[in-house]
Amino acid sequence: MKDTVVKPRRRGRMRLLIGTACAAALVVSGMVIAPSAHAEADRYLSSNQTGTHNGYFFSFWKDSGNASMTLRENGRYSSSWDRSTNNWVGGKGWATGTRRTVSYSGSYNPGNNNTYLALYGWTRNQLIEYYVVENFGSYNPSSGAQRMGSVTTDGGVYDILRSQRVNAPSIDGTQTFWQYWSVRQQKRTGGTITTANHFDAWARAGMQLGSNHSYQVMATEGYQSQGSSDINVWEGGSGNPGPSPTGNPGNPGNPGQSNCTAVLSAGQQFGDRFNLNVSVQNVSNWTVTLSLHGGQSLQNSWNASVSGTTGNITARPNGSGNNFGVTIMHGGNWTWPTVTCRT
Repeated sequence: MKDTVVKPRRRGRMRLLIGTACAAALVVSGMVIAPSAHAEADRYLSSNQTGTHNGYFFSFWKDSGNASMTLRENGRYSSSWDRSTNNWVGGKGWATGTRRTVSYSGSYNPGNNNTYLALYGWTRNQLIEYYVVENFGSYNPSSGAQRMGSVTTDGGVYDILRSQRVNAPSIDGTQTFWQYWSVRQQKRTGGTITTANHFDAWARAGMQLGSNHSYQVMATEGYQSQGSSDINVWEGGSGNPGPSPTGNPGNPGNPGQSNCTAVLSAGQQFGDRFNLNVSVQNVSNWTVTLSLHGGQSLQNSWNASVSGTTGNITARPNGSGNNFGVTIMHGGNWTWPTVTCRT
């Protein structure tokens, strides 16, 4: 079958929140592409693209600003964005959705911002947009939807909801369609999503998916916000096929139990540099690594012992608590560093 390329729409939750749509996304329908025999190098994205990378389908879209995504080994991607971006979304997964079991791990830094992390997809032959929301920031993406019940799966309780879009952009142009939601009550960033359990729970609530599945990705999205993520996704309920992007060993058997979390938030911004605040959570003995992008360098730091000036810089406690800050000379690149944390 010839692949279909469509430029449809603003993303679902953001449409639910603001009631307008002007986004673009590219959709590829077809068979899942097997992993490449030769690993591809990291690929940096700052403009709208879809395709495959190291055997995984990827999608990246933004309408403006400094959002970016780096495709890494296997199903891993990292992203960062700031308030210059109105709306962006991106992730890795599969060109064709199904009842697969999906596992993921990594770091997600929403702060008190309008952003979320979700398994996201579409069906045709009934046109449906669906979300399994694992984590979110200041706005619950189901706030404007109709509650249809709940489902307990994968160690947590998810609220089941639906909302209808009338004459709105979709993967097939302007249409009227339903959005289906499973929103996890206990937020997490890592674990297993048994997709079939959500599909079946939606069906029991009278929410039938279409028979023709389009793409299915583990996506990060932000709207008029700032944040970062570093996510690794793979198929199956246990075992991480690639290195954990958090720097911690993945533990899919005990979802969401990450010992160390580092959350970035914005500080002051100047013409040639910007400040970032880092809050370390859950542990007091930690090592935080900030991976600076090309052209960036560390100018200053406070409340931590920091080593390095370019590339990967490392911070450790110095007796000033679990909150520290850095000043980054941007060198023409305003993208926030990728942050990882380990004990």
